Amino acid sequence: MNKLRRRATGRITLDEVSAAAGVSPITASRALRGQRSVDPALVERVREAAERLGYVPDPAARALASARSSQVVVLVPMLSNALFVDLLEAVHATLLPAGYQTLIGMTHYDPAEEEQLLRGYMAHRPAGLLLTGFDRTEGSRKLIEASGVPCVHMMETAEAPGVFSVGFSQAAAGYAMTRHLVERGRRRVMFLAAQLDPRTLQRLQGYRDALRGAGLYDESLELLDPRRSSMALGAALFERALGEHGDADALFCCNDDLAQGALLAALRLGVSVPQRVAVAGFNDLAGSDQMLPPLTTVHTPRVEIGQQAAAMLLRLMQGQEVPRAAVDVGCTLVVRGST
Repeated sequence: MNKLRRRATGRITLDEVSAAAGVSPITASRALRGQRSVDPALVERVREAAERLGYVPDPAARALASARSSQVVVLVPMLSNALFVDLLEAVHATLLPAGYQTLIGMTHYDPAEEEQLLRGYMAHRPAGLLLTGFDRTEGSRKLIEASGVPCVHMMETAEAPGVFSVGFSQAAAGYAMTRHLVERGRRRVMFLAAQLDPRTLQRLQGYRDALRGAGLYDESLELLDPRRSSMALGAALFERALGEHGDADALFCCNDDLAQGALLAALRLGVSVPQRVAVAGFNDLAGSDQMLPPLTTVHTPRVEIGQQAAAMLLRLMQGQEVPRAAVDVGCTLVVRGST
């Protein structure tokens, strides 16, 4: 039976590791943190003892003891969208080699839920924050400001003192896609949207600006649905769009899953794309290039956004200068057979 003294939680303590390795707790702590001042032989001895005993460092205790943390909070709307999975993969791959772990939370596009998550995660004394966009409660803003924790915003940019961001102009991307459809001779361009989060509404603004500039804007051509974006909803919106607006000659879907659903509905109903109606999407999600016909879309550089946002946060956490507070990585119009 292991007679080593336990905490009330039953967790192996640093004192137990140091005793097993025959060193002081301070030496054990430095060895596990990888400090170069510790003799390599002692480091190996301490690590062997920690592994043998099953010791797991307590990040909260470490943060309290050192006033530093190795955890970064990353908040995204949801994981059912591959867009944010790609973003998180890039963030993780950038932070892990630098010794930081991610605490991931899902806000479900709800600023109140985001505030609740932030209040919970702040108890862990995180080293940094990576947040999606700028739509948040006043309570969240005050919490972030008062904490002094470095924060970088992703997917959008803002030119404001003390605000760090990496993203692109959603409105400009929406404008570019709409202009493409107009330049292809489309005159009754509909906007099909779901979720209606801030970035979707920014794309909508770009759509409106492009059609107004061409003298083609008609408010009735906006089909906005607050439900979660999906292929099934895209198919339903496709049928509704053509049922209510038989003269529509182009559908700009706010996300690729809507557009993929629309293309599948077109196949099922025998509607010719792009001859009868053009279909365009947004985000260039997996499978869009394999649709029949292949989907025209906007490629959003979420991997690059994740990498650059994490790299920017690393500089902030390490007290280094950040050359540019707002980094616009741009996006690319990908023209395929659906338009």
